[in-house]
Amino acid sequence: MSEVQFCPCGTEVDYEHCCGQFHCGAARPETAEQLMRSRYSAWALQLIDYLIATTWPRQQRQLQRKALEEWANATEWQQLKIVNTLHGDTDDTTGEVEFHATYRLKKNGKTDTHQERSAFIKEDNQWYFIVSTTVTGRNDPCPCGSGKKYKKCCMP
Repeated sequence: MSEVQFCPCGTEVDYEHCCGQFHCGAARPETAEQLMRSRYSAWALQLIDYLIATTWPRQQRQLQRKALEEWANATEWQQLKIVNTLHGDTDDTTGEVEFHATYRLKKNGKTDTHQERSAFIKEDNQWYFIVSTTVTGRNDPCPCGSGKKYKKCCMP
């Protein structure tokens, strides 16, 4: 009998029954946190198509596949820690997930931690990641590009 391969997202569940079901299309993440975890695992496994597909469709054209591939190839993802979630449950349409993701750069072996509070939106019963490089304030322009203030648009 083969050893169970735990999911890279850190749930201590085997990959097939955790993020693997999302990566192969057998199921969709039901919460923003599940999508966050599956995207982390996609980075760890270099599943660029999944990362693009789970980015909000209005922002997918902005993504640069080559840059995503280069970053995925340059890093070894070691640990994901979910710090906090705000909304993003099955009945919500927006959510935020704050996390710390530890990685090692393959080139020089340096270990670092990426910290982020990611925004998510649910459309047509599917969760998407909203690209944003900074934490958005209530009165800042919404990262979705609508031209509205964050509090009047995608803020949970």
